[in-house]
Amino acid sequence: MSTAVATLSKSQRAYAYIHDRIAHHEYTPGYRLVLGTIADELDMSVVPVREAIRRLEAEGYVTFERNVGARVAVADESEYVYTMQTLGLVEGSAISLAAPHLTDSDLARARAVNERMRRLLDHFDPHEFTRLNQQFHTALFERCPNPHILELVHRGWRRLPGVRDSTFAFIPGRAGHSVDEHEHIVQLIEDNADPLEIELAARTHRWRTMDQFLAARHPDSHH
Repeated sequence: MSTAVATLSKSQRAYAYIHDRIAHHEYTPGYRLVLGTIADELDMSVVPVREAIRRLEAEGYVTFERNVGARVAVADESEYVYTMQTLGLVEGSAISLAAPHLTDSDLARARAVNERMRRLLDHFDPHEFTRLNQQFHTALFERCPNPHILELVHRGWRRLPGVRDSTFAFIPGRAGHSVDEHEHIVQLIEDNADPLEIELAARTHRWRTMDQFLAARHPDSHH
């Protein structure tokens, strides 16, 4: 009996440990939970950790996939899709309206951030990549002269905190293409391209991330 009680308390400790990290976004949505690593961190066997992860799965915090293992659950998918679709539209508009107001130093700053993102590709850090990604986008849309559109863009970004952290963790292969697309958008702005071309490039960039995310979530279906 005492062994069972000890195991239970260890399982509760593991549960509290993992739950806390999910709640504080140290384990972001899509993050892979490696049982052995967590067991080592807690100085216990994998048995109570597995129990804790089963409980978190039952509560919807963790999803379990064959050949992948346990991952932190991703935010509601339809909410993600609606937010990304909307953000593609409003951010595309915001960037095309901002384009004539962007200075050489604005574009140089965007390029410098994108270069830092490119350097991260070799030793991928999704959390840092995500942070820089927001900096890059902000550099391009922040000069949008229409405050209503700008407010919609900010609202869209605020709606994505959990997912935004997770997207590149979930589809790391997207990161390299994302950096190339950033370069393309900056080049269009520099070349004074047609506003609609800039708008479509920014929108497509956002929607490609969404499409790849959905394809990774549903590998058996054809989008």
